[in-house]
Amino acid sequence: MNAFRRWVEHPEKSPVRNILFQIHLCVGAVLAMYIFLMSVTGSVIVFRNELSPRFSVEWLVNLHENLLAGSIGRIGNGIGALCLTLLCITGAVIWWPGIRVWRRSLTVSWRAHFARISWDLHSALGFWCFLFLLLWGISGIYFAFPQIFNALFVLDPADRFTDQGLYWLAQLHFGRFGWFAEAVWAAVGLVPGILAFTGMFICCRRVIYKKPSNPNTQAG
Repeated sequence: MNAFRRWVEHPEKSPVRNILFQIHLCVGAVLAMYIFLMSVTGSVIVFRNELSPRFSVEWLVNLHENLLAGSIGRIGNGIGALCLTLLCITGAVIWWPGIRVWRRSLTVSWRAHFARISWDLHSALGFWCFLFLLLWGISGIYFAFPQIFNALFVLDPADRFTDQGLYWLAQLHFGRFGWFAEAVWAAVGLVPGILAFTGMFICCRRVIYKKPSNPNTQAG
C-alpha cells in the first residue's frame, strides 16, 4: 500500500499524519489563550463603527492589533498569525478520518458524551470554517509583515492584480460589507475561540488519560 492510499483508507497508520497531529496539538496548546483572545476581541471590533459613539473601543482595537505593545505587539501578532496558518494547514490534513467514515467529521453528535461532542465540534467547525480561519491567518501575516508580500509585485509588475488582491485581503479580514456580513463575521469570529477551548480539552484529556497517538481514538 503506497503512502497516498494509506492516507485515504487508513490515515491513522500514516507516520506523516501522526507527526502533523503532534505539531497541531502542541502549537494549538501553546496558542490557545492567544487565539481565544483574538477571537473574542476580533468579533467585537467588527462593530467598531457602531460601538464607537457609545463606548471607547480604541483600547480593544489596540489590544487586537498590537496586544497593547506597539510594534513589538504587532510582531507578536504576526507570529501568532503564522502559527494560525500552520494550524489550518496541519488541521486540514489530520481532519481526514478515512474514506469510510469521513462524513462523521462533518457533524456533531450532540447526544454523545462531552468528550465526543468536544472532538466533533473541533473537527466539524474546523472543516466548515476553514476558509475563514485561513483568511484571518494570511491577512494577519500581511498586517504584521507586509514586506513579505512584496514578492507579489515582482510577479505582477503592472500591479494590476496585486493591489486589488491585497486590498480585498484586508477588507475580508474585517468583513465590513454591511450589517449582514458584519453579523456573519462576528459569529464566525468566535469559532477560533471555540476551537481553542475544545483543542485544550482534547489536549488535557490526552495527557491525563494518556491516550494513544491515533487521533481517531481521542473522543472514544
